[in-house]
Amino acid sequence: MQIQKSFEKEKDAKLYIVPTPIGNLEDITIRALNTLKEVDAIAAEDTRNTQKLLNHFEMKTPLISYHEHNKQTRGKQLIEKLQSGQSIALVSDAGMPAISDPGQDLVNLAVAHDIDVVVLPGANAALCALIGSGLDTKEFLFYGFLPRKKKEKEAELARLYTLQASMLFYESPYRVKDTLEAMQKVFGHDRQAVLARELTKRFEEYSRGTLQELIDWTSGRELKGEFCIVVSGNDAPAENQQTNAWWQGLTLREHVVQVMEAEGLSSKDAVKHVAVARQLPKREVYQAYHQL
Repeated sequence: MQIQKSFEKEKDAKLYIVPTPIGNLEDITIRALNTLKEVDAIAAEDTRNTQKLLNHFEMKTPLISYHEHNKQTRGKQLIEKLQSGQSIALVSDAGMPAISDPGQDLVNLAVAHDIDVVVLPGANAALCALIGSGLDTKEFLFYGFLPRKKKEKEAELARLYTLQASMLFYESPYRVKDTLEAMQKVFGHDRQAVLARELTKRFEEYSRGTLQELIDWTSGRELKGEFCIVVSGNDAPAENQQTNAWWQGLTLREHVVQVMEAEGLSSKDAVKHVAVARQLPKREVYQAYHQL
Protein backbone atom coordinates (compact mmCIF):
# COMPACT_ATOMS: atom_id res chain seq x y z
CA MET A 1 0.00 0.00 0.00
CA GLN A 2 1.23 3.50 -0.82
CA ILE A 3 0.12 6.83 0.65
CA GLN A 4 1.00 10.07 -1.15
CA LYS A 5 0.82 13.35 0.74
CA SER A 6 1.44 15.64 -2.20
CA PHE A 7 2.60 18.74 -0.36
CA GLU A 8 3.97 17.39 2.92
CA LYS A 9 7.53 17.68 1.60
CA GLU A 10 7.50 20.76 -0.61
CA LYS A 11 11.13 20.42 -1.69
CA ASP A 12 10.84 16.87 -3.02
CA ALA A 13 10.90 16.48 -6.78
CA LYS A 14 7.47 15.89 -8.27
CA LEU A 15 5.90 14.94 -11.56
CA TYR A 16 3.31 17.60 -12.38
CA ILE A 17 0.51 16.74 -14.81
CA VAL A 18 -0.33 20.05 -16.47
CA PRO A 19 -3.33 20.46 -18.78
CA THR A 20 -2.87 22.86 -21.69
CA PRO A 21 -5.56 24.69 -23.69
CA ILE A 22 -7.50 22.66 -26.25
CA GLY A 23 -7.88 25.74 -28.43
CA ASN A 24 -8.36 29.00 -26.57
CA LEU A 25 -5.09 30.04 -24.92
CA GLU A 26 -7.01 31.98 -22.27
CA ASP A 27 -8.12 28.66 -20.78
CA ILE A 28 -4.72 27.97 -19.22
CA THR A 29 -4.73 28.54 -15.46
CA ILE A 30 -2.43 30.78 -13.45
CA ARG A 31 -1.30 27.72 -11.50
CA ALA A 32 -0.42 25.90 -14.73
CA LEU A 33 1.64 28.87 -15.96
CA ASN A 34 3.49 29.12 -12.64
CA THR A 35 4.20 25.39 -12.63
CA LEU A 36 5.56 25.42 -16.18
CA LYS A 37 7.86 28.30 -15.23
CA GLU A 38 9.13 26.73 -12.01
CA VAL A 39 9.85 23.12 -12.98
CA ASP A 40 13.29 22.03 -14.17
CA ALA A 41 11.97 20.61 -17.45
CA ILE A 42 8.78 20.00 -19.41
CA ALA A 43 8.12 16.61 -20.99
CA ALA A 44 6.09 17.32 -24.14
CA GLU A 45 4.36 15.12 -26.69
CA ASP A 46 5.42 17.48 -29.50
CA THR A 47 8.12 19.95 -28.47
CA ARG A 48 7.42 22.18 -31.48
CA ASN A 49 3.80 22.56 -30.48
CA THR A 50 4.60 23.18 -26.82
CA GLN A 51 7.33 25.67 -27.74
CA LYS A 52 4.68 27.86 -29.35
CA LEU A 53 2.78 27.85 -26.06
CA LEU A 54 5.92 28.74 -24.10
CA ASN A 55 6.80 31.51 -26.54
CA HIS A 56 3.32 33.00 -26.22
CA PHE A 57 3.71 33.23 -22.44
CA GLU A 58 7.42 34.13 -22.62
CA MET A 59 8.75 31.07 -20.82
CA LYS A 60 12.22 29.55 -21.22
CA THR A 61 11.80 26.18 -19.46
CA PRO A 62 13.74 23.38 -21.23
CA LEU A 63 11.69 20.90 -23.24
CA ILE A 64 12.17 17.13 -23.46
CA SER A 65 10.27 15.07 -26.04
CA TYR A 66 8.12 12.29 -24.63
CA HIS A 67 5.72 10.50 -26.96
CA GLU A 68 4.35 7.12 -28.01
CA HIS A 69 7.46 6.16 -29.99
CA ASN A 70 10.14 6.97 -27.40
CA LYS A 71 8.26 6.46 -24.13
CA GLN A 72 10.18 3.31 -23.16
CA THR A 73 13.66 4.86 -23.17
CA ARG A 74 12.64 8.44 -22.40
CA GLY A 75 10.42 7.36 -19.53
CA LYS A 76 13.41 5.79 -17.74
CA GLN A 77 15.44 8.96 -18.32
CA LEU A 78 12.70 11.15 -16.88
CA ILE A 79 12.42 8.94 -13.80
CA GLU A 80 16.19 9.26 -13.28
CA LYS A 81 15.88 13.05 -13.43
CA LEU A 82 13.04 12.98 -10.89
CA GLN A 83 15.05 10.72 -8.60
CA SER A 84 17.99 13.13 -8.83
CA GLY A 85 15.80 15.94 -7.46
CA GLN A 86 14.49 17.60 -10.64
CA SER A 87 10.80 18.38 -10.91
CA ILE A 88 9.16 17.77 -14.29
CA ALA A 89 5.90 18.91 -15.84
CA LEU A 90 4.17 16.57 -18.27
CA VAL A 91 2.05 18.15 -21.03
CA SER A 92 0.28 16.81 -24.11
CA ASP A 93 -0.42 18.72 -27.30
CA ALA A 94 -3.76 19.84 -25.87
CA GLY A 95 -5.91 19.09 -22.87
CA MET A 96 -5.28 16.75 -19.96
CA PRO A 97 -2.17 14.52 -20.26
CA ALA A 98 -2.56 10.74 -19.76
CA ILE A 99 -6.09 10.66 -21.24
CA SER A 100 -5.81 8.73 -24.54
CA ASP A 101 -2.17 9.73 -24.25
CA PRO A 102 1.22 8.04 -23.57
CA GLY A 103 1.53 10.13 -20.42
CA GLN A 104 -0.31 7.39 -18.56
CA ASP A 105 2.81 5.21 -18.78
CA LEU A 106 4.97 7.93 -17.23
CA VAL A 107 2.49 8.37 -14.39
CA ASN A 108 2.56 4.61 -13.76
CA LEU A 109 6.37 4.65 -13.71
CA ALA A 110 6.45 7.53 -11.26
CA VAL A 111 4.00 5.80 -8.93
CA ALA A 112 6.02 2.59 -9.13
CA HIS A 113 9.15 4.53 -8.07
CA ASP A 114 7.31 6.29 -5.21
CA ILE A 115 7.54 9.70 -6.87
CA ASP A 116 4.76 12.18 -6.08
CA VAL A 117 2.37 12.81 -8.98
CA VAL A 118 0.54 16.13 -8.72
CA VAL A 119 -2.35 16.63 -11.14
CA LEU A 120 -3.49 20.15 -11.99
CA PRO A 121 -7.12 20.68 -13.09
CA GLY A 122 -7.75 22.14 -16.50
CA ALA A 123 -9.11 21.86 -20.02
CA ASN A 124 -10.57 18.57 -21.22
CA ALA A 125 -12.43 18.14 -24.52
CA ALA A 126 -14.52 15.14 -23.50
CA LEU A 127 -16.12 16.78 -20.46
CA CYS A 128 -16.79 19.98 -22.38
CA ALA A 129 -18.49 17.93 -25.10
CA LEU A 130 -20.58 15.95 -22.62
CA ILE A 131 -21.86 19.00 -20.77
CA GLY A 132 -22.61 20.90 -23.99
CA SER A 133 -24.25 17.90 -25.62
CA GLY A 134 -27.46 18.11 -23.64
CA LEU A 135 -27.33 14.36 -23.00
CA ASP A 136 -27.39 12.76 -19.55
CA THR A 137 -24.38 13.69 -17.41
CA LYS A 138 -25.34 11.67 -14.34
CA GLU A 139 -23.38 8.64 -15.51
CA PHE A 140 -20.94 8.44 -18.42
CA LEU A 141 -18.16 6.35 -19.91
CA PHE A 142 -15.12 7.88 -21.55
CA TYR A 143 -13.81 5.50 -24.21
CA GLY A 144 -11.40 7.59 -26.29
CA PHE A 145 -10.52 6.36 -29.79
CA LEU A 146 -12.26 3.27 -31.14
CA PRO A 147 -10.27 0.70 -33.14
CA ARG A 148 -9.76 1.67 -36.77
CA LYS A 149 -10.64 -1.68 -38.34
CA LYS A 150 -14.35 -2.08 -39.07
CA LYS A 151 -14.88 -5.47 -37.42
CA GLU A 152 -12.94 -4.55 -34.31
CA LYS A 153 -14.80 -1.24 -34.06
CA GLU A 154 -18.19 -2.92 -34.35
CA ALA A 155 -17.19 -5.54 -31.79
CA GLU A 156 -16.29 -2.85 -29.26
CA LEU A 157 -19.54 -1.00 -29.89
CA ALA A 158 -21.45 -4.27 -29.49
CA ARG A 159 -19.78 -4.71 -26.10
CA LEU A 160 -21.12 -1.26 -25.13
CA TYR A 161 -24.59 -1.80 -26.59
CA THR A 162 -26.46 -2.37 -23.32
CA LEU A 163 -24.65 0.39 -21.40
CA GLN A 164 -27.11 2.90 -19.96
CA ALA A 165 -24.53 5.64 -19.40
CA SER A 166 -23.67 8.32 -21.94
CA MET A 167 -20.55 7.41 -23.96
CA LEU A 168 -17.72 9.70 -25.04
CA PHE A 169 -15.48 8.98 -28.01
CA TYR A 170 -12.67 10.88 -29.71
CA GLU A 171 -12.40 10.69 -33.49
CA SER A 172 -10.43 12.26 -36.32
CA PRO A 173 -12.31 14.10 -39.09
CA TYR A 174 -11.25 11.39 -41.56
CA ARG A 175 -13.07 8.60 -39.71
CA VAL A 176 -16.12 10.34 -38.25
CA LYS A 177 -18.47 9.18 -41.01
CA ASP A 178 -17.34 5.56 -40.82
CA THR A 179 -17.64 5.61 -37.03
CA LEU A 180 -21.16 7.05 -37.15
CA GLU A 181 -22.19 4.32 -39.60
CA ALA A 182 -20.75 1.65 -37.31
CA MET A 183 -22.62 3.17 -34.37
CA GLN A 184 -25.85 3.22 -36.35
CA LYS A 185 -25.40 -0.42 -37.31
CA VAL A 186 -24.86 -1.50 -33.70
CA PHE A 187 -26.91 1.00 -31.68
CA GLY A 188 -29.75 1.60 -34.17
CA HIS A 189 -30.99 4.57 -36.22
CA ASP A 190 -32.74 6.41 -33.41
CA ARG A 191 -30.01 6.52 -30.75
CA GLN A 192 -29.37 10.16 -29.77
CA ALA A 193 -25.86 11.47 -30.36
CA VAL A 194 -23.89 14.70 -30.62
CA LEU A 195 -20.86 15.71 -32.68
CA ALA A 196 -18.77 18.32 -30.85
CA ARG A 197 -16.13 19.96 -33.04
CA GLU A 198 -13.33 22.48 -32.52
CA LEU A 199 -14.19 23.00 -28.86
CA THR A 200 -13.21 26.37 -27.35
CA LYS A 201 -12.07 27.60 -30.79
CA ARG A 202 -13.64 30.14 -33.13
CA PHE A 203 -15.48 27.48 -35.14
CA GLU A 204 -16.81 25.52 -32.17
CA GLU A 205 -19.86 23.54 -33.24
CA TYR A 206 -22.35 21.09 -31.72
CA SER A 207 -24.46 18.94 -34.05
CA ARG A 208 -27.27 17.20 -32.16
CA GLY A 209 -29.68 14.53 -33.41
CA THR A 210 -30.17 10.83 -33.96
CA LEU A 211 -27.35 8.77 -35.44
CA GLN A 212 -29.30 8.65 -38.72
CA GLU A 213 -29.69 12.44 -38.75
CA LEU A 214 -25.99 12.93 -38.07
CA ILE A 215 -25.07 10.53 -40.88
CA ASP A 216 -27.36 12.45 -43.26
CA TRP A 217 -25.86 15.76 -42.09
CA THR A 218 -22.26 14.65 -42.62
CA SER A 219 -23.00 13.18 -46.06
CA GLY A 220 -21.31 15.26 -48.74
CA ARG A 221 -19.64 17.55 -46.19
CA GLU A 222 -15.90 18.00 -45.75
CA LEU A 223 -15.33 17.54 -42.04
CA LYS A 224 -12.54 19.46 -40.37
CA GLY A 225 -11.17 19.66 -36.84
CA GLU A 226 -10.97 17.18 -34.00
CA PHE A 227 -14.27 15.60 -32.96
CA CYS A 228 -15.77 14.29 -29.77
CA ILE A 229 -18.79 12.04 -30.29
CA VAL A 230 -21.24 11.80 -27.40
CA VAL A 231 -23.77 8.97 -27.61
CA SER A 232 -26.73 8.46 -25.29
CA GLY A 233 -26.94 5.26 -23.30
CA ASN A 234 -29.40 2.45 -23.92
CA ASP A 235 -32.61 3.51 -22.20
CA ALA A 236 -34.60 0.42 -23.18
CA PRO A 237 -35.68 -1.91 -20.37
CA ALA A 238 -33.22 -4.74 -19.89
CA GLU A 239 -35.73 -7.33 -21.09
CA ASN A 240 -36.12 -5.45 -24.42
CA GLN A 241 -32.46 -4.72 -25.11
CA GLN A 242 -31.85 -7.97 -26.96
CA THR A 243 -34.63 -7.18 -29.43
CA ASN A 244 -32.52 -4.50 -31.13
CA ALA A 245 -29.10 -6.09 -30.59
CA TRP A 246 -26.69 -6.07 -33.53
CA TRP A 247 -26.63 -9.88 -33.59
CA GLN A 248 -30.38 -10.26 -34.02
CA GLY A 249 -30.95 -12.52 -37.03
CA LEU A 250 -27.73 -14.46 -36.51
CA THR A 251 -27.80 -18.07 -35.41
CA LEU A 252 -25.88 -18.93 -32.27
CA ARG A 253 -23.11 -20.46 -34.37
CA GLU A 254 -22.89 -17.39 -36.64
CA HIS A 255 -22.77 -15.14 -33.58
CA VAL A 256 -19.87 -17.11 -32.08
CA VAL A 257 -17.96 -17.06 -35.38
CA GLN A 258 -18.37 -13.28 -35.75
CA VAL A 259 -17.16 -12.68 -32.20
CA MET A 260 -14.13 -14.92 -32.82
CA GLU A 261 -13.21 -13.02 -36.00
CA ALA A 262 -13.86 -9.52 -34.65
CA GLU A 263 -12.16 -9.89 -31.28
CA GLY A 264 -9.59 -12.59 -32.02
CA LEU A 265 -11.02 -14.88 -29.34
CA SER A 266 -10.79 -18.63 -29.09
CA SER A 267 -14.01 -20.56 -29.63
CA LYS A 268 -14.16 -21.23 -25.88
CA ASP A 269 -13.98 -17.54 -24.98
CA ALA A 270 -16.33 -16.55 -27.80
CA VAL A 271 -18.91 -19.04 -26.52
CA LYS A 272 -18.71 -17.40 -23.06
CA HIS A 273 -19.09 -13.96 -24.67
CA VAL A 274 -22.19 -15.00 -26.62
CA ALA A 275 -23.74 -16.75 -23.63
CA VAL A 276 -23.46 -13.56 -21.58
CA ALA A 277 -24.78 -11.35 -24.41
CA ARG A 278 -27.79 -13.56 -25.05
CA GLN A 279 -28.33 -14.49 -21.41
CA LEU A 280 -28.23 -18.19 -22.29
CA PRO A 281 -26.57 -21.19 -20.60
CA LYS A 282 -23.02 -21.62 -21.85
CA ARG A 283 -23.71 -25.28 -22.63
CA GLU A 284 -26.52 -24.32 -25.03
CA VAL A 285 -24.23 -21.98 -26.98
CA TYR A 286 -21.41 -24.57 -26.95
CA GLN A 287 -23.69 -27.25 -28.40
CA ALA A 288 -25.01 -24.90 -31.08
CA TYR A 289 -21.49 -23.85 -32.12
CA HIS A 290 -20.25 -27.45 -32.34
CA GLN A 291 -23.54 -28.55 -33.88
CA LEU A 292 -24.02 -31.27 -31.29
